[in-house]
Amino acid sequence: MMFDNRYLSAEKLVAYLDELSTPFNKTEIGRSVQNRPINALQLGAGPIRVLMWSQMHGNEATTTRALIDLFDYLQHKGAFLLDALTLYIIPQLNPDGATAYTRHNANGIDLNRDALMLSQPESQLFRRVFEAFNPQWCFNLHDQRSIYAAGPNGSPATLSFLAPSADEGRTLTPARKLAMEVIGSIFGALKDDLPQGIARYDDAFNLNCVGDYCTAQSVPTLLFEAGHYPEDYGRETTRKFVFSALCAALHAIAKPETRPSYETYFKIPENQTEFVDVLIESVDLNIDGIWCYNQQLAIQYEEKLAEGHIQFLPSLNAFGTNLSARGHLNFKFLKPESCFLSEKEDVKNENHRNLQILLQKLNK
Repeated sequence: MMFDNRYLSAEKLVAYLDELSTPFNKTEIGRSVQNRPINALQLGAGPIRVLMWSQMHGNEATTTRALIDLFDYLQHKGAFLLDALTLYIIPQLNPDGATAYTRHNANGIDLNRDALMLSQPESQLFRRVFEAFNPQWCFNLHDQRSIYAAGPNGSPATLSFLAPSADEGRTLTPARKLAMEVIGSIFGALKDDLPQGIARYDDAFNLNCVGDYCTAQSVPTLLFEAGHYPEDYGRETTRKFVFSALCAALHAIAKPETRPSYETYFKIPENQTEFVDVLIESVDLNIDGIWCYNQQLAIQYEEKLAEGHIQFLPSLNAFGTNLSARGHLNFKFLKPESCFLSEKEDVKNENHRNLQILLQKLNK
């Protein structure tokens, strides 16, 4: 299974940015560990300053692709927003991770856990931008895994949002309430087109996380998480919803009188970890000579970069007679069939082959 558009290397993004016309002011603002350029775009002349950054986790490109859609919108139908807003956008904070398709940067550091240590050049760069631009709003743009549901027994969480906490007590500070109002505006704008598919991310406080740090500095911050939409592993449909969410958020910031009460935020269901990619039922397993009958197999895809493409490889997540997980794809053998699974090194290749056979049956 292969989804090319999940991969957005630094070189591809730079080529796109180089083609952008005015009113976009593209500037190289620094370099990554591996000396790749990190670019920013500044546009608009309004009094409200909004800072956005995407792909601080290199393998999370859906929001970056949605930013590309936003750039087109701001050149045409959405140009009026630039009278109210000044946008400073870093489309790809982690170009090394983007090119290698890894969460971490080239030094193996999660940039979203480096807000205090500032151990990495990308983190130091972000802090300089944050202090120099002095934003009044921040958008922290990410992808989330396909495991989340929008509330207990809910639909897949295609979009999740968070107004990050500013302290251990998760106090509803003025900055948090403002972020909640804008998230409420997004929810109101998208809930008819994405019913049951919008969730609220966990708000446990961690000052090492960039969004929490920004909120702790009294800047209203919105975390965007692009998730799974049914049968959309390329995340093209999700990309469209992220674009719509970005537009709704900017409209709500430009026109605060349109925003609902912050209490609307708490009507959004919380993320729940409930899904696996594939759930297979009625399988008999022989594990080191012991038979386990009528088992469920929970399979999760692992994303791997191979020759410039993202491959989704099946990996056994769990098995048992009564798993709590739900599958995005569900399959039940009409007659129980057997496959041999073991954790021993000498049969790992056989395990992979058997799982591939199972998935080939699913795709028929």
